Amino acid sequence: MADANAISDHWGQGDIYALILETMKSAGIDPKSATIEQLAPVDHFHARGFPATVELADALPVREGDRIVDIGCGIGGPARYLANRFRCQVDGIDITAPFVDAASKLSALVGMEETVKFRNGDGQQLPYSGEAFDGGYTQHVTMNVPDRDLFFAEAFRVLKPGAFFALTEHGLGEIGSPYHPVPWSKDGSGAYLMRPADTVAVLERTGFKDFEVTETGDKYLQGYKAAIALAEKGEAPVFGSHILLGNLAPQIVRNAARNIEERRTQPVQIICYKPLEPRGDQR
Repeated sequence: MADANAISDHWGQGDIYALILETMKSAGIDPKSATIEQLAPVDHFHARGFPATVELADALPVREGDRIVDIGCGIGGPARYLANRFRCQVDGIDITAPFVDAASKLSALVGMEETVKFRNGDGQQLPYSGEAFDGGYTQHVTMNVPDRDLFFAEAFRVLKPGAFFALTEHGLGEIGSPYHPVPWSKDGSGAYLMRPADTVAVLERTGFKDFEVTETGDKYLQGYKAAIALAEKGEAPVFGSHILLGNLAPQIVRNAARNIEERRTQPVQIICYKPLEPRGDQR
């Protein structure tokens, strides 16, 4: 990624794991007996959090024993959920080192260090061999990816023929020019939003086929408004993903909602597949 260090620093610095443990204790959760269900409010660190992960998982053809890659895994909540639900192996990679450290420690905390593995790395240079995975996904990562061709080409390379690839993102809306700060950028730097149709075009150019595109804006808007309402009542949960957004969390959530309402962003879920047969010569 362009200016990878800046993007990494935007998402997380310092001891993220220590912050999570401290907040867990403040919320009355004992780390020694914590479950993935108790971790869910904070460790699905993407728009709509845990409900969005469940919704995506419901649409994925994951089988027991599959090996799945999570590109931009954050602190590992989705990887742990899929591994537990489908009895599969998940490899997560993320550009933000403090997230990877927290992801590994949280997996150990809930006894899943053997089924979920994490490493620090760039989605544009995946450290995996070709055709290694039965499926892959990336949740709200591509907004920070300047070279979609390379990013999707790497995903295509590491997937087996017939494997699925899924992504969720805030696409660029009809109006464009989102208000900032938003989760992926404080001021617009490091943000590379594309219209959903253009994202699909890049995926097609890469070689993926059989697209299922679902607009999710209404669900995201409802989620943001619910969070805003709780905050206004002073009822925001102690343990939630807002702790990772810092002091700008209230403004970030309001802008995220406003951007959808004004059609400046367009959240979508895209599922596609790597063909069983190799592509012919396209020169």
